[in-house]
Amino acid sequence: MGCIDVTGYVLAGGKSTRMGTDKAAIALHGRTLLERAMETMREVTAEVFILGPKQLYGSFGMVVEDIFPDCGPLGGIHAALSCSKSQFNLVMAVDTPFISAGLLRYLAQRAVQSGAMVTTLEINGYTQPLCAVYSLEFLPVAEAALRAGNYKIAPLFAKDRTVTIGAEEMAQFAFTPEMLDNLNTPQDLERAQQRWTEPAKEKA
Repeated sequence: MGCIDVTGYVLAGGKSTRMGTDKAAIALHGRTLLERAMETMREVTAEVFILGPKQLYGSFGMVVEDIFPDCGPLGGIHAALSCSKSQFNLVMAVDTPFISAGLLRYLAQRAVQSGAMVTTLEINGYTQPLCAVYSLEFLPVAEAALRAGNYKIAPLFAKDRTVTIGAEEMAQFAFTPEMLDNLNTPQDLERAQQRWTEPAKEKA
């Protein structure tokens, strides 16, 4: 399948305090989490950027640095939208290695078809703002929140301008909630290493 008219962003910057080391550089079956995320994203869109410090990630690809530093993931999303030339922008966290290109492609297609400000997933009642598509309309919303010191993302989503994809809709296309599992601790990484087998990984 061809690429969709969205720009992709892998959110790599983060404190990684519970993991104890930079999660983007952690190896999972021979490739770093950042390399895996970039490869998955490139199956969906031709233009992929890394959100984080150039000093850390400049050797991996094109990097976009925060305009509002030390403000968490919202700062990265704001930076992405500030530089983007695309109406729709696909964001995924670097520490979610089980997300498939198929799921990202479906998310992007729903965003383009709906024209929503935000298109996101909801798992067990929790919105997933780090696996979502943001239109440029979200930029002023993010900037106003950052300037006000409000760094939580999901409360910024306007109900009438947000498309939420739940587990039931995901299941229609064989996408599972477990695809959104993220790696925060060494124990999470150990479980991921045990779980990871290439044939079992969702193919696009």
